[in-house]
Amino acid sequence: MPAVSKGDGMRGLAVFISDIRNCKSKEAEIKRINKELANIRSKFKGDKALDGYSKKKYVCKLLFIFLLGHDIDFGHMEAVNLLSSNKYTEKQIGYLFISVLVNSNSELIRLINNAIKNDLSSRNPTFMCLALHCIANVGSREMAEAFASEIPRILVAGDTMDSVKQSAALCLLRLYKTSPDLVLMGEWTSRVVHLLNDQHMGVVTAAISLITCLSQKNPDEFKTCVSLAVSRLSRIVSSASTDLQDYTYYFVPAPWLSCKLLRLLQCYPPPEDGAVKGRLVECLETILNKAQEPPKSKKVQHSNAKNAILFEAISLIIHYDSEPNLLVRACNQLGQFLQHRETNLRYLALESMCTLASSEFSHEAVKTHIETVINALKTERDVSVRQRAADLLYAMCDRSNAKQIVAEMLSYLETADYSIREEMVLKVAILAEKYAVDYSWYVDTILNLIRIAGDYVSEEVWYRVIQIVINRDDVQGYAAKTVFEALQAPACHENMVKVGGYILGEFGNLIAGDPRSSPLVQFNLLHSKFHLCSVPTRALLLSAYIKFINLFPETKATIQEVLRCDSQIRNSDVELQQRAVEYLKLSSIASTDVLATVLEEMPPFPERESSILAKLKKKKGPGAVSVTELEDGKREGGELNGGGDRGPETTAMAASNASTPSPSADLLGIRSAAPISAGPASAGSLLVDVFSETGPAAPSAAVNDDGFLRDLEQPTETSDSLLVEGSGDLE
Repeated sequence: MPAVSKGDGMRGLAVFISDIRNCKSKEAEIKRINKELANIRSKFKGDKALDGYSKKKYVCKLLFIFLLGHDIDFGHMEAVNLLSSNKYTEKQIGYLFISVLVNSNSELIRLINNAIKNDLSSRNPTFMCLALHCIANVGSREMAEAFASEIPRILVAGDTMDSVKQSAALCLLRLYKTSPDLVLMGEWTSRVVHLLNDQHMGVVTAAISLITCLSQKNPDEFKTCVSLAVSRLSRIVSSASTDLQDYTYYFVPAPWLSCKLLRLLQCYPPPEDGAVKGRLVECLETILNKAQEPPKSKKVQHSNAKNAILFEAISLIIHYDSEPNLLVRACNQLGQFLQHRETNLRYLALESMCTLASSEFSHEAVKTHIETVINALKTERDVSVRQRAADLLYAMCDRSNAKQIVAEMLSYLETADYSIREEMVLKVAILAEKYAVDYSWYVDTILNLIRIAGDYVSEEVWYRVIQIVINRDDVQGYAAKTVFEALQAPACHENMVKVGGYILGEFGNLIAGDPRSSPLVQFNLLHSKFHLCSVPTRALLLSAYIKFINLFPETKATIQEVLRCDSQIRNSDVELQQRAVEYLKLSSIASTDVLATVLEEMPPFPERESSILAKLKKKKGPGAVSVTELEDGKREGGELNGGGDRGPETTAMAASNASTPSPSADLLGIRSAAPISAGPASAGSLLVDVFSETGPAAPSAAVNDDGFLRDLEQPTETSDSLLVEGSGDLE
């Protein structure tokens, strides 16, 4: 680029800038600017033609005024006229003004395009670079239409200078991002790819940015770049810092180019050619080896450049997921960063290890760092690092360490930041269900979860524990006993009252033999919470009371007295009033046999989709819950959801709905491959309904339209009818 001579300095511009800086108030600044604008306007409209220097000076002043935040509505034509100048400084100011002030829809675009065409065809490298920079800065569709076919020719031409090639590659990248339909490489594809072999490292660095973007949209067209990228990466990695002196940054050869090459390779699967793949593995091993070497400089720039390459290499290793040795080595290297004094490195290490934990080759290696991760969860000052530590614990959890990890996450929940509590609750609920073999442990965990973070326990979580308890005969008594004890706490969360009301209403008889949990004690305990609860919870408790009359006839008089009081049958809420009136009438006129039929125990829930996992995925965004994790859940899940045999109505309904697509499965990116069997469901996976790829079965036909099931699914819906035909229950 030509040097600016001493005479090119614009004294008038310097004086104007000095005057602006010396203004004591905003009003003084505006007054000085208005005076200057009037002067410039008069010069542009004057009869005397201005020379190039004067135009350049006044255009510069306008540009400075615009950058101060003032609108400029003239001078654009004078800037366009500067483009035709043969002096570099005048042409430069013209292009600068246009890049900053000219709108992409301006009427002057055609004039500007003509000037750009002249500069591109001039073969003057300095003028060509200025023109290319202007195209990239404006990036309008009209410019893309005018130059999208011209710029690739300049890029691959043999006589184009290296500096122009760099500008052309980046200019083409800009046009492709704004108007991809207009940038068609076609015949230029192979020649653009071969720029990776260019002798000039700057050209390679610019070209690889373009190729990476093109490869993401059209991978098949640019797949030949893989071998060239591996070859170039090998030369950089194996070179000494003195070999690439102009592109060595604090003893690290070409760090930016290395990172871009590794990122480009992540657009493709592992190379099929054995020689290319072997060479790439050698490069990755060399990068991992260099990470173990003592630093050649204590400067932070050296470690940053070195670690940038290392993390991109690890990302590529994770992307390939086919080299067990490299995956384990990457995991061990990241493990060293977990205790690094630099917060950013700890964060990046935790984030990368989350991905490594999903690989069958490196999962065990990740698990060896469990104590370090737990310590990070407890002691880290930065909340984002603690959140990544929680994510990693979730990712590394399996049957062997589930109880330890869930216990640590529950412990952390008591002091966790409010911003991540809901997500933590979902993770604990999923892990407890996914890896539960001891059902009493599962019940304890969920009730603990409600006790510790009840405000963050969504409906999906407590719905799910009720479904599982109903479907498992062997845990019902323990659940009733545990929830009864939990309700005795002075401060009891409303979600605990919901779970307690439902479970005691169904299975309170299993603990009624103990005088400490006699029917009347159970009722009094639940009713002591009644006045503290919201309307939906009170509605659920009223349903529990009518269930008590069926389970414990001795409580009938006490419960009828409660239902008969004015606060119930004259309640301002229509739902509570209707329930109180209907339940009171039912308990008064129905015989024991009718009550037993209407209020019998809930049948097992059909296999259905749980929304806990889908909610976590929605909260975390796409990719948070992998399909592999879902398959693992189906394979490793216990039998928590599959209780006894379903009734005939349930089986028939399940069969009729077997081929219905699962909404939650669609959310998780899964499509049903085959319908499930219409036969009775056996004791299947612990997460059979969370991870099922088939649609959820419809609710049992034996379930009534007004009772516990509605309380479970839609607590606020108004009941339509009370009695059910045949054997059934209140929701």
